[in-house]
Order: sequence, then structure tokens, then C-alpha cells
Amino acid sequence: MDVHEYQAKELLAQFGVPVPKGAVAFSPDQAVYAATELGGWNWAVKAQIHAGARGKAGGIKLCKTYNEVRQAAQQLLGKRLVTIQTGPDGQPVQRVYIEVAEPFDRELYLGYVLDRKAERIRVIASRRGGMEIEEIAKTEPEAILQVIVEPAVGLQAFQARELAFQLGLNIRLVQRAVTTIMNAYRAFRDLDAIMLEINPLVVTKDDRVLALDAKMSFDDNALFRRLSVADMYDPSQQDPREAQAAEHHLNYISLDGEIGCIVNGAGLAMATMDMIKHAGGSPANFLDIGGGASPERTATALKLVLSDPKVKAVLVNIFAGINRCDWVAKGVVQACQTVDVKVPLVVRLAGTNVEEGRKILAESGLQLITAETLAEAAEKAVAACEAAPLERPAAVA
Repeated sequence: MDVHEYQAKELLAQFGVPVPKGAVAFSPDQAVYAATELGGWNWAVKAQIHAGARGKAGGIKLCKTYNEVRQAAQQLLGKRLVTIQTGPDGQPVQRVYIEVAEPFDRELYLGYVLDRKAERIRVIASRRGGMEIEEIAKTEPEAILQVIVEPAVGLQAFQARELAFQLGLNIRLVQRAVTTIMNAYRAFRDLDAIMLEINPLVVTKDDRVLALDAKMSFDDNALFRRLSVADMYDPSQQDPREAQAAEHHLNYISLDGEIGCIVNGAGLAMATMDMIKHAGGSPANFLDIGGGASPERTATALKLVLSDPKVKAVLVNIFAGINRCDWVAKGVVQACQTVDVKVPLVVRLAGTNVEEGRKILAESGLQLITAETLAEAAEKAVAACEAAPLERPAAVA
């Protein structure tokens, strides 16, 4: 789960990471009021979306008067901001963050990421702040500093001190930087984050270290014990189908293909998408209905997939272990009775109660395409997709 910049800064501030003064606003009037309350004569009005590179896309505006703050908020609010990280559709701007714009001398990069291959937290830093870390790695790989954290002892002060010196900070700034690095690590660890990026981490003209921008992502599986973080979830920043899937505890990711997939198990879902590509097709989504899918949950999954106007065929691939093929079959029949299915539906069942499941499908009277193997199911789905009409209704009720 991602959070907005202002939310990430709120969390970091709770752990002692210094951040500029700021306030969130949902209207131009609120933006002006926030600027008056913050004080000063220079403010940054920042669009709040779950993506980076906002500055290059015009999502951050520097203002010197209250009127400029109002105009900046009017220009950003209600807009779909398109950056290199959002895709062509962009993301909606429903709130802006008004922040005191302080002059600074240097921009640094500081990041923390869960390295699943090393099974460790990796701390990344660079003197080249303000740039995307991918750009730094490509143009100046030697400029990237890294520390692997040993989980038994955590990040040590001497490691943070080495990073601070390698960043070229003077003696006065080293201790402040060490405190920031250590506190940011504590926030990352204690909040079950999987990514924390402070870019840039700036050195002000009066020798302070500030987190000028911040991005955080959290482990969805740990949100049950991080309710304060879970409350920061913003469904407007997700594909509507992904938000709806989350409400029903379905793992759904929208893709650009034309064959909808309903599969139980993430590994089988990946294999199904690979097989569709191998057969010459393209998957429209990743959807894992889980191991204990009820008929109602299966029906919800089918409705969700059919709500995508790009879908020209649907492939249901179930290998039942703790799941049951008869439950899935009942869910498919139930969904087809409540939804006007206008695309070919390919069903492949295997495993627990497979004969009962196939019997339910055969006696349903539905026009289904069945398959014995995954390869056969993928080939039939691709063939059905190619034979389908070029267009269908944009939405399914």
C-alpha cells in the first residue's frame, strides 16, 4: 500500500525525522488558509498522487503570494496528473500539500528498500539528490552508496556515520545526518514498510537536514497491526477494479491484454498468463481468488473481470487443493445467471471434486468452452478471443 507525501512525512516526523512545515488542502481556499497559518513568504504547492516525477510534470508549483497559492491549487485540484510513473491516464489530484519553501544548499538521496533476494533491508544513498535512483544507477553507478542491514542487530550508528561522511557532509552536519538516517530506519522497520525514499534530503543554508520529499510503501500483509497506516489508504489512486477487488479480498492487477484470467494461487496465475502469451494471446489481468474461494467470491471475481471493456474472452483456470472445483463451478454458474456474459468463457478444472464441478457446468445449460489441460485452455481462449467481435459494450452491469 502506498501513501501520499504528506502522510509519509507525518509518519516520519513521529520518529524524529525533520520535515518542513506543511498542511494538506482540498480546495483553493483551504490552500490559502494553510499558507497564512504556516507563515513565511515562499510556499510550494504540491499535487498529492501516488507517483514520483511530479515536478517535471508540473505537479509542484513555487509561490510567493497568497494569490499565487490560490491559482496553483486551482490549476492542480481536479486535474489528472500524468508523469513518467503514472502511465498515459495519469492519476487524479484530489488534494494538495502546502509547504514552506526553505532555501537549501545541497540535495542528497536517501532510500530504504526490502531486498527480497538478500533477505535484508538495503540502505541506499547518493550525493546526487533530486534525480530518480534509476537515472543515477544508469549514468553514475559509482555515485550510489549502499549498506546491507544485518537483521539481528539492525542498522548501526557507525554505518550511518560512514554514509554521512561518504555523502560529503562536514563535521557539523554529520551527527544530524546520522540521527536522520537512524530515525528513518526505525520508521521503516517499525511500520512494516517495504520502501522508503527521501528524495531529496536537503541541507539548508542554516545547516539543517530536512526530508524535502518522501515516498513510502507498506506490506499489505502487515496492515492488520498498523491500523494508523491502513487508515491512510486512498482508493482514488488505484484502478477502480483493483479497489473493488481489495474490498472482497481478491488479488487483482489490471493489465493491457484482452483475455481475462480467474485463477486460484499466485503461482498458477503467473503460469496461466505465461501460457496465454505462449499461445499468442495477452492477459487482461492478474486475478488470484485464493485457496478457499466460495461460489459468491468466484461470482464476484467473474463480474470484476467482465467489467473491463478490453476483455474479449475469459479463462477460468482452477487447480483445486484446499479449494473445491464444485464451489468454483457453482460460482461460475451463479455469475452467469446474474451477469449478461457477452464474451466466450473458457473453464479448466482439476483437482478436488473435479467430476462434480464438471457435472455442474455440463448441466447448467451455459455455453461454456471446457478444457482438460492448461495448454489446451490457453489455446482455446486465444482462439475464442480472435473470433470475438472487435468491440463489446463498455461496461457490464
